[in-house]
Amino acid sequence: MIDIFPILMKFNFQVTVNLLWRFFGKSMLIFGLTMLFALPLGLFVCVCRRSKFKPLQLVSKLYISVMRGTPLMLQLVVVFFAPYYVFGIQISSDYRFWAVIIGFVINYAAYFAEIYRGGIDAINIGQYEAAEVLGFSKIQTFFRIILPQVIKIVLPSMANETITLVKDTSLAFAISYVEMFTTAKQCVTSQSSILPLFVAGAFYYVTNLIIAFLLEGLEKKLGYYKR
Repeated sequence: MIDIFPILMKFNFQVTVNLLWRFFGKSMLIFGLTMLFALPLGLFVCVCRRSKFKPLQLVSKLYISVMRGTPLMLQLVVVFFAPYYVFGIQISSDYRFWAVIIGFVINYAAYFAEIYRGGIDAINIGQYEAAEVLGFSKIQTFFRIILPQVIKIVLPSMANETITLVKDTSLAFAISYVEMFTTAKQCVTSQSSILPLFVAGAFYYVTNLIIAFLLEGLEKKLGYYKR
């Protein structure tokens, strides 16, 4: 039988929670900025993906394929080191944070683009025809008629990606950006205990519970015409 008492003695719960809470804000900053920029970028990529202009359509398809077909960790490393090794630009200490944001945004925008595309394709062509009869322009039709319906359709898929993003913020450690997960690993080393990782897991879990609850409420609100 394993004696867990020495493990518990090395584990300092209060210090661990205080440290993780302090860096939890950095994880949530990554999450918030990624959502802020990736959602509109994903919509833009989706529009390009559906464009009748073939070169633009092919470029957007290639972008989506590369972003979804390669690991996010690899993309973060490339975004961080490319300015120096490809262009010879000296990397400042502040760039590490922005490399994380850029890497996350371009990755998640590709996933959001495909989610948007699925939602748009689900709209009946009659919606477009009715808007044309009413005298709406293509831009008015998209933003006032199509997009509100698309948001409702794609919300469950967006919720899944949002929850995944909360957990993926831990990948920032790949370029040595110190957020909550990196701090938890440092606590494991300093305290010779694996318990800080469980505390970090609790932070992620509770955060995702709150997000899932809020998104579920939004989904129910948008489903007002369901019986």
